[in-house]
Amino acid sequence: MDIIRHDDGSLTVPVAPERHSGDDDPGDPGDPVEPDLDTKLLRPGEGGYPEALAEWDLQQDPSRGEAVSTASGRKQAMAVVHAVADDPEHVSEAVEALEDSDASAEALRHVLVGGTPSLQAFASEVAEAEGGDELPHHTTSRIIGEVLAEIDKQSE
Repeated sequence: MDIIRHDDGSLTVPVAPERHSGDDDPGDPGDPVEPDLDTKLLRPGEGGYPEALAEWDLQQDPSRGEAVSTASGRKQAMAVVHAVADDPEHVSEAVEALEDSDASAEALRHVLVGGTPSLQAFASEVAEAEGGDELPHHTTSRIIGEVLAEIDKQSE
């Protein structure tokens, strides 16, 4: 089952159900049993959200390699996150204004892979470089998800 990203930034992720001591039915050892997966809704700021968002992004293009951040890509990524934080209704316009959306996307993916500490550091860099208040890491991760979804949408 794939991770599903919703318009509000929340993610539906598959989780294996908990095993109980009475669940150990060996059955036929040559017949592997696939457990039924349950799902869990994760919202920005909840534990595991940045990792799930990074996994969702990888699902969009599994052939994409490891995220690599360049100085110019990171600078543009900071600008687009700041622009979307200032005006959340105009994500597509902010993405269209990017000089190199691929480099920006790579920089944002690189931030996600680093998890919460990376998101917090990135939020601090955005505030320092672009001005304004530092965004909470959960807001930063939600905006990154919106920007990545819009970049993918515009590249189709």
